[in-house]
Amino acid sequence: MVNLRGTPRDSYAWSLMPRRLCGLTTRGARLTTVEDVTVIATEGLSKRFPKVTALDRLSVDVGPGVTGLVGANGAGKSTLIKILLGLSPATEGRAEVLGLDVARAGGAIRERVGYMPEHDCLPPDVSATEFVVHMARMSGLPPTAARERTADTLRHVGLYEERYRPIGGYSTGMKQRVKLAQALVHDPQLVFLDEPTNGLDPVGRDEMLGLIRRIHTDFGISVLVTSHLLGELERTCDHVVIIDGGKLLRSSSTRDFTQNTTTLAIEVTDSDDHPDGTRAVRDALHARGVTTHDGSGLPGAGHILLLTAEGEQTYDLVRDVVADLGLGLVRMEQRRHHIAEVFKDGDEQRKEAAVHGG
Repeated sequence: MVNLRGTPRDSYAWSLMPRRLCGLTTRGARLTTVEDVTVIATEGLSKRFPKVTALDRLSVDVGPGVTGLVGANGAGKSTLIKILLGLSPATEGRAEVLGLDVARAGGAIRERVGYMPEHDCLPPDVSATEFVVHMARMSGLPPTAARERTADTLRHVGLYEERYRPIGGYSTGMKQRVKLAQALVHDPQLVFLDEPTNGLDPVGRDEMLGLIRRIHTDFGISVLVTSHLLGELERTCDHVVIIDGGKLLRSSSTRDFTQNTTTLAIEVTDSDDHPDGTRAVRDALHARGVTTHDGSGLPGAGHILLLTAEGEQTYDLVRDVVADLGLGLVRMEQRRHHIAEVFKDGDEQRKEAAVHGG
Protein backbone atom coordinates (compact mmCIF):
# COMPACT_ATOMS: atom_id res chain seq x y z
CA MET A 1 0.00 0.00 0.00
CA VAL A 2 1.39 3.39 -0.99
CA ASN A 3 1.50 5.96 1.78
CA LEU A 4 -0.33 8.98 0.39
CA ARG A 5 -0.34 10.77 3.71
CA GLY A 6 3.28 11.78 4.16
CA THR A 7 5.52 10.93 7.11
CA PRO A 8 3.55 9.54 10.10
CA ARG A 9 3.75 11.49 13.33
CA ASP A 10 3.75 9.67 16.65
CA SER A 11 2.14 12.21 18.92
CA TYR A 12 -1.60 12.07 19.50
CA ALA A 13 -1.40 15.84 20.01
CA TRP A 14 -1.36 16.15 16.22
CA SER A 15 -4.90 14.78 15.97
CA LEU A 16 -6.09 17.33 18.50
CA MET A 17 -4.54 20.37 16.81
CA PRO A 18 -7.07 23.01 15.74
CA ARG A 19 -7.63 23.11 11.99
CA ARG A 20 -5.81 25.98 10.30
CA LEU A 21 -6.79 27.75 7.10
CA CYS A 22 -4.03 29.14 4.93
CA GLY A 23 -4.34 32.47 3.18
CA LEU A 24 -1.51 32.45 0.66
CA THR A 25 -2.29 31.99 -3.00
CA THR A 26 -0.18 32.68 -6.08
CA ARG A 27 2.77 35.05 -6.37
CA GLY A 28 2.06 38.53 -5.06
CA ALA A 29 -0.91 37.24 -3.06
CA ARG A 30 -2.07 39.01 0.03
CA LEU A 31 -2.96 37.46 3.36
CA THR A 32 -6.68 36.80 3.30
CA THR A 33 -9.37 36.34 5.90
CA VAL A 34 -11.07 33.03 6.57
CA GLU A 35 -14.04 34.11 4.49
CA ASP A 36 -12.09 34.59 1.26
CA VAL A 37 -9.23 32.13 1.80
CA THR A 38 -7.93 30.16 -1.19
CA VAL A 39 -7.34 26.44 -0.58
CA ILE A 40 -6.11 25.60 -4.09
CA ALA A 41 -4.36 27.91 -6.54
CA THR A 42 -2.75 27.12 -9.90
CA GLU A 43 -0.88 29.48 -12.19
CA GLY A 44 -0.05 28.57 -15.80
CA LEU A 45 -0.11 24.88 -14.87
CA SER A 46 0.68 22.50 -17.75
CA LYS A 47 1.26 18.77 -18.00
CA ARG A 48 2.48 17.38 -21.30
CA PHE A 49 3.03 13.78 -22.30
CA PRO A 50 4.76 12.68 -25.53
CA LYS A 51 1.53 12.50 -27.52
CA VAL A 52 -0.96 14.54 -25.50
CA THR A 53 -1.26 17.70 -23.43
CA ALA A 54 -3.28 16.84 -20.32
CA LEU A 55 -3.26 20.38 -18.84
CA ASP A 56 -2.64 23.54 -20.81
CA ARG A 57 -1.67 26.70 -18.84
CA LEU A 58 -4.41 26.22 -16.26
CA SER A 59 -4.82 29.13 -13.83
CA VAL A 60 -7.59 28.88 -11.24
CA ASP A 61 -8.30 29.60 -7.56
CA VAL A 62 -10.53 27.39 -5.41
CA GLY A 63 -11.94 28.58 -2.09
CA PRO A 64 -13.49 26.74 0.87
CA GLY A 65 -16.67 24.72 0.44
CA VAL A 66 -17.63 22.05 -2.08
CA THR A 67 -16.10 22.67 -5.49
CA GLY A 68 -16.91 20.61 -8.56
CA LEU A 69 -14.23 19.92 -11.14
CA VAL A 70 -16.08 18.92 -14.28
CA GLY A 71 -14.94 17.80 -17.68
CA ALA A 72 -15.33 14.92 -20.09
CA ASN A 73 -13.24 11.78 -19.65
CA GLY A 74 -9.68 12.71 -20.63
CA ALA A 75 -10.18 16.41 -19.86
CA GLY A 76 -7.32 16.40 -17.32
CA LYS A 77 -9.21 16.09 -14.02
CA SER A 78 -7.30 13.12 -12.58
CA THR A 79 -4.00 14.54 -13.83
CA LEU A 80 -4.67 17.78 -11.97
CA ILE A 81 -5.39 15.92 -8.71
CA LYS A 82 -2.17 13.92 -8.99
CA ILE A 83 -0.21 17.15 -9.46
CA LEU A 84 -1.97 18.80 -6.51
CA LEU A 85 -1.09 15.82 -4.32
CA GLY A 86 2.55 16.12 -5.31
CA LEU A 87 2.47 12.68 -6.95
CA SER A 88 3.15 13.89 -10.49
CA PRO A 89 5.35 16.85 -11.45
CA ALA A 90 3.95 19.58 -13.66
CA THR A 91 5.68 20.32 -16.94
CA GLU A 92 5.47 24.04 -16.23
CA GLY A 93 3.61 26.48 -14.03
CA ARG A 94 3.01 26.24 -10.31
CA ALA A 95 0.32 25.22 -7.84
CA GLU A 96 -0.38 25.56 -4.14
CA VAL A 97 -2.63 23.53 -1.87
CA LEU A 98 -3.46 25.05 1.53
CA GLY A 99 -0.67 27.53 0.85
CA LEU A 100 1.95 24.79 0.28
CA ASP A 101 3.87 24.53 -2.98
CA VAL A 102 3.11 21.16 -4.58
CA ALA A 103 6.59 20.92 -6.09
CA ARG A 104 8.35 21.21 -2.72
CA ALA A 105 5.86 20.16 -0.04
CA GLY A 106 4.08 17.09 -1.38
CA GLY A 107 4.43 15.16 1.87
CA ALA A 108 3.08 18.03 3.98
CA ILE A 109 0.14 18.39 1.59
CA ARG A 110 -0.72 14.70 1.81
CA GLU A 111 -0.75 14.94 5.61
CA ARG A 112 -3.48 17.58 5.40
CA VAL A 113 -5.48 16.26 2.44
CA GLY A 114 -7.68 13.19 1.96
CA TYR A 115 -7.85 11.39 -1.37
CA MET A 116 -10.55 9.09 -2.74
CA PRO A 117 -9.28 7.53 -6.00
CA GLU A 118 -11.54 6.83 -8.94
CA HIS A 119 -10.60 3.19 -9.51
CA ASP A 120 -11.21 0.24 -7.22
CA CYS A 121 -8.05 -0.27 -5.16
CA LEU A 122 -9.35 -2.04 -2.05
CA PRO A 123 -7.94 -5.34 -0.70
CA PRO A 124 -10.77 -7.91 -0.90
CA ASP A 125 -9.67 -10.12 2.00
CA VAL A 126 -9.74 -7.57 4.83
CA SER A 127 -12.65 -5.85 6.55
CA ALA A 128 -13.51 -2.19 6.25
CA THR A 129 -12.42 -1.67 9.85
CA GLU A 130 -9.02 -3.25 9.28
CA PHE A 131 -8.40 -1.25 6.13
CA VAL A 132 -9.49 2.14 7.47
CA VAL A 133 -7.58 1.61 10.73
CA HIS A 134 -4.50 0.81 8.65
CA MET A 135 -4.91 4.03 6.65
CA ALA A 136 -5.43 5.99 9.87
CA ARG A 137 -2.20 4.56 11.28
CA MET A 138 -0.37 5.52 8.09
CA SER A 139 -1.62 9.05 8.67
CA GLY A 140 0.14 9.15 12.02
CA LEU A 141 -2.67 8.32 14.44
CA PRO A 142 -1.72 6.03 17.35
CA PRO A 143 -3.61 2.67 17.62
CA THR A 144 -6.36 3.72 20.04
CA ALA A 145 -7.11 6.98 18.23
CA ALA A 146 -7.06 5.19 14.86
CA ARG A 147 -9.67 2.68 16.03
CA GLU A 148 -11.89 5.39 17.51
CA ARG A 149 -11.66 7.56 14.40
CA THR A 150 -12.36 4.54 12.18
CA ALA A 151 -15.53 3.65 14.08
CA ASP A 152 -16.78 7.25 13.90
CA THR A 153 -15.96 7.58 10.21
CA LEU A 154 -17.55 4.26 9.19
CA ARG A 155 -20.66 5.28 11.12
CA HIS A 156 -20.72 8.58 9.22
CA VAL A 157 -20.56 6.89 5.80
CA GLY A 158 -23.18 4.28 6.74
CA LEU A 159 -20.98 1.18 7.06
CA TYR A 160 -20.91 0.73 10.82
CA GLU A 161 -23.11 -2.39 10.83
CA GLU A 162 -21.07 -3.98 8.03
CA ARG A 163 -17.65 -2.91 9.23
CA TYR A 164 -16.30 -6.40 9.99
CA ARG A 165 -17.26 -8.03 6.69
CA PRO A 166 -14.50 -8.62 4.08
CA ILE A 167 -14.49 -5.85 1.51
CA GLY A 168 -14.53 -8.39 -1.33
CA GLY A 169 -18.18 -9.15 -0.51
CA TYR A 170 -19.25 -5.50 -0.61
CA SER A 171 -21.43 -3.95 -3.29
CA THR A 172 -20.05 -1.16 -5.48
CA GLY A 173 -21.75 1.45 -3.34
CA MET A 174 -20.28 0.02 -0.14
CA LYS A 175 -16.78 -0.04 -1.65
CA GLN A 176 -17.16 3.61 -2.61
CA ARG A 177 -18.07 4.38 1.01
CA VAL A 178 -14.95 2.58 2.24
CA LYS A 179 -12.84 4.71 -0.08
CA LEU A 180 -14.59 7.81 1.25
CA ALA A 181 -14.01 6.72 4.85
CA GLN A 182 -10.27 6.24 4.40
CA ALA A 183 -10.07 9.71 2.85
CA LEU A 184 -11.73 11.23 5.93
CA VAL A 185 -10.35 9.18 8.81
CA HIS A 186 -7.38 11.44 9.57
CA ASP A 187 -9.57 14.59 9.76
CA PRO A 188 -8.12 16.42 6.74
CA GLN A 189 -8.62 20.07 5.89
CA LEU A 190 -9.40 19.23 2.27
CA VAL A 191 -10.46 16.07 0.41
CA PHE A 192 -10.09 15.19 -3.27
CA LEU A 193 -12.89 12.90 -4.47
CA ASP A 194 -12.24 11.51 -7.96
CA GLU A 195 -15.53 10.41 -9.59
CA PRO A 196 -17.08 9.26 -6.25
CA THR A 197 -20.41 8.25 -7.85
CA ASN A 198 -18.77 6.09 -10.50
CA GLY A 199 -20.72 2.82 -10.99
CA LEU A 200 -23.52 3.71 -8.58
CA ASP A 201 -27.23 3.38 -9.30
CA PRO A 202 -29.44 6.49 -8.93
CA VAL A 203 -30.25 5.80 -5.27
CA GLY A 204 -26.62 5.16 -4.38
CA ARG A 205 -25.59 8.26 -6.29
CA ASP A 206 -28.01 10.45 -4.35
CA GLU A 207 -26.81 8.99 -1.05
CA MET A 208 -23.17 9.61 -1.96
CA LEU A 209 -23.92 13.20 -3.00
CA GLY A 210 -25.61 13.74 0.37
CA LEU A 211 -22.54 12.42 2.17
CA ILE A 212 -20.29 14.71 0.14
CA ARG A 213 -22.36 17.74 1.03
CA ARG A 214 -22.27 16.83 4.73
CA ILE A 215 -18.48 16.61 4.69
CA HIS A 216 -18.43 20.38 4.49
CA THR A 217 -21.63 21.37 6.27
CA ASP A 218 -21.13 19.05 9.27
CA PHE A 219 -17.35 18.95 9.59
CA GLY A 220 -16.06 22.07 7.84
CA ILE A 221 -13.84 20.09 5.46
CA SER A 222 -13.46 21.56 1.99
CA VAL A 223 -14.09 19.24 -0.95
CA LEU A 224 -12.87 19.09 -4.54
CA VAL A 225 -15.04 16.54 -6.36
CA THR A 226 -14.58 15.52 -9.98
CA SER A 227 -17.41 14.34 -12.18
CA HIS A 228 -18.48 14.19 -15.81
CA LEU A 229 -22.16 14.16 -14.75
CA LEU A 230 -23.15 17.82 -14.78
CA GLY A 231 -26.42 17.51 -12.90
CA GLU A 232 -24.64 16.15 -9.84
CA LEU A 233 -22.52 19.24 -9.49
CA GLU A 234 -25.46 21.63 -9.80
CA ARG A 235 -27.08 19.98 -6.79
CA THR A 236 -24.00 19.49 -4.63
CA CYS A 237 -21.38 22.17 -5.21
CA ASP A 238 -20.93 25.79 -4.17
CA HIS A 239 -18.48 26.46 -7.00
CA VAL A 240 -17.79 24.78 -10.33
CA VAL A 241 -14.56 24.67 -12.34
CA ILE A 242 -14.96 23.43 -15.92
CA ILE A 243 -11.99 22.23 -17.93
CA ASP A 244 -12.02 20.99 -21.49
CA GLY A 245 -9.00 19.57 -23.25
CA GLY A 246 -6.84 20.59 -20.31
CA LYS A 247 -7.87 24.25 -20.57
CA LEU A 248 -10.02 26.29 -18.21
CA LEU A 249 -13.42 26.83 -19.77
CA ARG A 250 -15.07 28.60 -16.84
CA SER A 251 -14.84 28.96 -13.07
CA SER A 252 -17.64 30.53 -11.07
CA SER A 253 -20.19 29.91 -8.35
CA THR A 254 -22.95 27.41 -9.03
CA ARG A 255 -25.44 30.23 -8.51
CA ASP A 256 -23.91 32.14 -11.41
CA PHE A 257 -24.14 29.08 -13.64
CA THR A 258 -27.78 28.47 -12.80
CA GLN A 259 -29.10 32.02 -12.70
CA ASN A 260 -32.56 32.77 -14.03
CA THR A 261 -33.01 33.68 -17.68
CA THR A 262 -35.73 35.65 -19.46
CA THR A 263 -37.01 32.36 -20.89
CA LEU A 264 -40.36 31.05 -19.68
CA ALA A 265 -41.00 27.33 -19.41
CA ILE A 266 -44.67 26.45 -19.88
CA GLU A 267 -46.34 23.10 -19.26
CA VAL A 268 -50.08 22.48 -19.64
CA THR A 269 -52.53 19.59 -19.34
CA ASP A 270 -54.44 17.98 -22.21
CA SER A 271 -58.23 17.93 -22.57
CA ASP A 272 -60.92 16.17 -24.60
CA ASP A 273 -61.15 19.18 -26.91
CA HIS A 274 -57.36 19.46 -27.14
CA PRO A 275 -55.72 16.02 -26.80
CA ASP A 276 -52.37 17.70 -27.39
CA GLY A 277 -52.58 20.71 -25.11
CA THR A 278 -48.98 21.74 -25.77
CA ARG A 279 -49.59 21.98 -29.52
CA ALA A 280 -52.82 23.93 -28.97
CA VAL A 281 -51.05 26.50 -26.78
CA ARG A 282 -48.15 26.78 -29.24
CA ASP A 283 -50.51 27.38 -32.17
CA ALA A 284 -52.49 29.97 -30.22
CA LEU A 285 -49.35 31.83 -29.18
CA HIS A 286 -47.97 31.73 -32.72
CA ALA A 287 -51.23 33.23 -33.95
CA ARG A 288 -50.56 36.14 -31.57
CA GLY A 289 -47.03 36.61 -32.89
CA VAL A 290 -45.19 34.85 -30.06
CA THR A 291 -42.39 32.50 -31.09
CA THR A 292 -41.93 29.34 -29.03
CA HIS A 293 -39.66 26.34 -29.20
CA ASP A 294 -39.67 22.86 -27.76
CA GLY A 295 -38.21 22.42 -24.30
CA SER A 296 -38.39 18.65 -24.03
CA GLY A 297 -34.60 18.46 -23.77
CA LEU A 298 -34.62 20.17 -20.38
CA PRO A 299 -33.77 17.96 -17.40
CA GLY A 300 -36.99 16.58 -15.94
CA ALA A 301 -39.13 18.18 -18.65
CA GLY A 302 -41.93 16.53 -20.55
CA HIS A 303 -43.90 18.45 -23.17
CA ILE A 304 -42.70 21.97 -22.42
CA LEU A 305 -42.79 25.15 -24.45
CA LEU A 306 -40.13 27.80 -24.10
CA LEU A 307 -40.59 31.46 -24.99
CA THR A 308 -38.94 34.76 -24.19
CA ALA A 309 -40.70 36.85 -21.56
CA GLU A 310 -40.81 40.45 -22.79
CA GLY A 311 -42.40 41.62 -19.56
CA GLU A 312 -45.44 41.10 -17.35
CA GLN A 313 -47.65 41.13 -20.43
CA THR A 314 -46.16 37.83 -21.55
CA TYR A 315 -47.30 36.14 -18.35
CA ASP A 316 -50.80 37.61 -18.81
CA LEU A 317 -50.93 36.44 -22.44
CA VAL A 318 -49.99 32.86 -21.56
CA ARG A 319 -52.53 32.79 -18.74
CA ASP A 320 -55.30 34.05 -21.04
CA VAL A 321 -54.42 31.62 -23.85
CA VAL A 322 -54.44 28.63 -21.51
CA ALA A 323 -57.74 29.73 -19.94
CA ASP A 324 -59.38 30.33 -23.33
CA LEU A 325 -58.42 26.82 -24.43
CA GLY A 326 -59.86 25.33 -21.24
CA LEU A 327 -56.53 23.72 -20.27
CA GLY A 328 -54.82 23.40 -16.92
CA LEU A 329 -51.55 25.26 -16.33
CA VAL A 330 -49.08 22.85 -14.71
CA ARG A 331 -46.27 25.37 -14.51
CA MET A 332 -45.11 28.69 -15.88
CA GLU A 333 -41.69 29.60 -14.57
CA GLN A 334 -38.45 31.25 -15.51
CA ARG A 335 -36.06 28.52 -16.54
CA ARG A 336 -32.53 28.37 -15.22
CA HIS A 337 -29.24 27.93 -17.01
CA HIS A 338 -27.61 24.52 -16.80
CA ILE A 339 -23.90 23.81 -16.60
CA ALA A 340 -24.15 21.71 -19.77
CA GLU A 341 -24.80 24.88 -21.73
CA VAL A 342 -21.23 26.01 -21.06
CA PHE A 343 -19.98 23.04 -23.06
CA LYS A 344 -22.44 23.78 -25.86
CA ASP A 345 -21.25 27.38 -26.01
CA GLY A 346 -17.66 26.18 -26.07
CA ASP A 347 -18.38 23.77 -28.93
CA GLU A 348 -20.07 26.53 -30.91
CA GLN A 349 -17.11 28.86 -30.37
CA ARG A 350 -14.67 26.19 -31.54
CA LYS A 351 -16.73 25.48 -34.65
CA GLU A 352 -16.92 29.20 -35.44
CA ALA A 353 -13.16 29.54 -34.96
CA ALA A 354 -12.57 26.57 -37.27
CA VAL A 355 -14.79 28.09 -39.99
CA HIS A 356 -12.85 31.35 -39.81
CA GLY A 357 -9.51 29.62 -39.62
CA GLY A 358 -9.01 30.54 -35.94
